[in-house]
Amino acid sequence: MKERNYLSIDLGAESGRMVIGTVSSSGIKLNEDHRFPNKQIYFQGHLHWNILDLWQQIKQGLIKASSKCQKGLNSIGVDTWGVDFGLVSRDGQILGNPYAYRDSRTKGMMEKAFRSISKRKIYEQTGIQFLPFNSIYQLLYMVRRQDDLLKVCDRLLFMPDIFN
Repeated sequence: MKERNYLSIDLGAESGRMVIGTVSSSGIKLNEDHRFPNKQIYFQGHLHWNILDLWQQIKQGLIKASSKCQKGLNSIGVDTWGVDFGLVSRDGQILGNPYAYRDSRTKGMMEKAFRSISKRKIYEQTGIQFLPFNSIYQLLYMVRRQDDLLKVCDRLLFMPDIFN
């Protein structure tokens, strides 16, 4: 069996890590190759992802991983907590610094949502548990405050897709 290398990038709430998984005829070997803090930013009363610092850390990790995998990387995957997102313009620019799910802006948004849409309907459409920081409540917050970014964005990308 030909040896294959896979790189996993896991961005947690407080730290990130990059793990090389090597699959060969002798089995699977995992090696944590790069670990770094996820330094979220508190700015203008809100908590945000520090995507520029994370991007620098990911690039450093890619350099390390590529030097250790002489035969190259066969695949790279990025994972984060799945509720945070960035808004992107038509020309591919990220609009603002994405909020972190630990930010308090969504407090009370679930209850406001349930006044318009039943819990049952939300669950039927999403299939996820009710947590105050879910994407739907983050978006409701933005709609309720008539956030200008919603008017100029072309699409929404979840955090793994921003880095991909």
